[in-house]
Amino acid sequence: MSNSSDTPEVPLHPHAVTAAEVVPGDLAALSLAQAERQEWCVVMHTLPESPETIRVTLRPPLGGPDRDVVLARGQEVVVAGRRLDVAAVPAVSSPRLDAVAFRDGDVVTRLRAVDPEGVEVTYRRRWGRWHRDLDTRTAQTVSDDVVRGWAADADRAGYVVRHHGRPTREPSAAGPRRVVVTGLGAITPLGSGTGELWQGLLDGRHGIRELEGEEFADLPVRTAGVVPVDPAALLPRAAARRMNRAARFAVLAAREAWGDAGFAEGGTRESGLDPERVGVSLGAILGDASVLVGADRKLREKGPRGVSPLTTPMTVPSQAASQVSLDLHITGEARTVTSACASGTEAIGQAVDRIRYGRVDVALAGGAEAVVTPAIMASFAAMRALSDLSPAAGTSPSRPFAKDRAGFVNGEGAGILVLESEEHARARGARIYCEAAGWGLSADAHHMAAPDPSGGGVALALRRAVRDAGGHIVDVVHVNAHATATTEGDLAEAGALRAVLGAGGGEVPVTALKGHLGHLQGAAGGVEAVAAVLTLHHGVVPPTVGCAEVDEEIGLDVVTGAPRALPGAGDLVLSNSFGFGGHNAVLALRRLPAADQEAVR
Repeated sequence: MSNSSDTPEVPLHPHAVTAAEVVPGDLAALSLAQAERQEWCVVMHTLPESPETIRVTLRPPLGGPDRDVVLARGQEVVVAGRRLDVAAVPAVSSPRLDAVAFRDGDVVTRLRAVDPEGVEVTYRRRWGRWHRDLDTRTAQTVSDDVVRGWAADADRAGYVVRHHGRPTREPSAAGPRRVVVTGLGAITPLGSGTGELWQGLLDGRHGIRELEGEEFADLPVRTAGVVPVDPAALLPRAAARRMNRAARFAVLAAREAWGDAGFAEGGTRESGLDPERVGVSLGAILGDASVLVGADRKLREKGPRGVSPLTTPMTVPSQAASQVSLDLHITGEARTVTSACASGTEAIGQAVDRIRYGRVDVALAGGAEAVVTPAIMASFAAMRALSDLSPAAGTSPSRPFAKDRAGFVNGEGAGILVLESEEHARARGARIYCEAAGWGLSADAHHMAAPDPSGGGVALALRRAVRDAGGHIVDVVHVNAHATATTEGDLAEAGALRAVLGAGGGEVPVTALKGHLGHLQGAAGGVEAVAAVLTLHHGVVPPTVGCAEVDEEIGLDVVTGAPRALPGAGDLVLSNSFGFGGHNAVLALRRLPAADQEAVR
C-alpha cells in the first residue's frame, strides 16, 4: 500500500469550519495541532446524533480502520481544502504479529496512513534485524520486538503495517550453477602447504628475509618474501628441469589442492574424471623473470649455443598453467590471466564463470609468481615503492594500514583453489569449504602505476562482486584487503571500503596479509583467497602483521595483535586484489551452513 495516484495532487490549505459544515470526502483534522502534525482523516459519513451534536465517521486518508466521534455542531474543526472519493479509501486494520515466527527474507511495510502524502517504507529481515536498505551498512535497523510493537499500535497510531513472509522458492529452469571450493593448496614465504600458511598467519609470523647472493649485494633494498624451501627438491628431477620456478610453485600447490579435494594422486584419470571436463585458470604477471635474464647472460658469455632450447617455453607467463595441466592430465582448458597484481583473483573469477555456465565441472584456479630477481627488485626500488625497513627490526618490514608503513615488500609463491559445481561435489561426497559466490572487476583509467585516490574503481569492483554473489552489503562479514603498505594504495582501498560498507563499515573486521608474506604479485590473489577460505572455514580472522598502530586516516576495523572470531551476522567474505594500470578484482566467498560443509561419504 502506498500513496498512489488515487490521491489527488491538490495542495493542502487548512482552514477552520464548524462540524456541521463538514461533508463526506472532506479531509479533516479535529484540531489545529493535529493538522500541523499531518494527522488527517477522511470524513466517511455524517449522522445527526441530537439537535446539538453530530456523529462523524473518520478513516485515515491512505487506509485504516474507521472510528466514530460525536462533535458539537458548532465545534471548530480543520479541513484541508481537499476532497477525496470515499469509495477509494480502503478500510483496513493491521493484524498483530505477536504469534508470527519471523524468518530472514521476510518483508514488513509501514505506512503513516494519516498523512495524505505519506510514503510506504519497506523493511527486510536479514541476519535477525530489519533493514531499510540492505546495500548500506547503517545503524538504521530495528529488532523483531520493535516490528511487533508497530503492528500492535498501528491502528491507534494511524499506521498501516503489513507482513509478507519470505516467498517459497519455486522450481525454475536451469540457470547458472552454484560453485563451491573443495580443495586448497599453497606454497608461500611461510612454508610449503596450507597448514604452514594458516598457522603462520594465526601465529603472527612473517616470511620476509634478507636476500643472499652477490647478485643482490648492490641493490638499495634486499628484503623479500621468498619461499624457504627449494621447490625443485620437492619434484622429480626430470620434471623440475622443464619448469620455471613459478611453475614449480604452481604444480606443488595444485597437487596439494587436488589431494585436499579428495581426488586421487596422479590426476584426472586416476580420479575417474573426464579430463575434458576439468580446467586450469592461473594468474601470473611474468611467471619467472629469471629464465630470460639467465638466457641473456649465457648468450653474452657463451654465444647462441649456450642458450637452452627450453628458454622460450619456460619464459612465457602461461608456463605455470600448462605445467599443472600436464602434471594432472587436464585437457579441458589451461588459461592464463595477466592483469598485474589482480591476476590471481581474476583467474579465480574466470574459473567460477567457466563452471557456472557449464564449460567445465572442476577447475584449479589461483596464481603463481617468482619475480624476486635483481632487475625487478631494482625497478621497484627505483619507483620508491619498496620498504627499506629491515626484518631484523623485530617486526615485518611490510606494514599494511600502519601509521609507519614504508612501502611494499616483493614476494613469491603460489595459491590454488579447487572449484567445482555444487552438484558435482555433492555427487562424490566431497567436503565443501565454502561457496565461490561471485566476483567483480573494474578499471581505474587513472595512471599507469598509481591507484585512483578517490577509490571509485575499487568501490565499483566491490559492489559488483557482492551483486554477482546475489548478496547485499549487509551480508559482508569480513574483508581480506589488498593493502600493500603503500600510502596511496592503502588510503584508496580504505576510502573505497568506507564508501561501500557505509556507516556500519566499522563493524566489518579487515585484515591484510602482506605483512606476513610480502606482495606475491600475480600469486597474491590466489594465496589470499586460500586464506579467505580458511577464515570462513575456521571462523577466525588472522591479524595484520606489522601494523602496530593503524593510520587514523584508514577508518576501518583492522584486526591487529591477535586472531579474532569471525562475526556471525553475515556470510560474505571479500578478497581484494588491485594492480598497476588500474586493474581491480574482488572475489566474494560465502559461508555455508555447517551441515553443508561436511562430507557425505
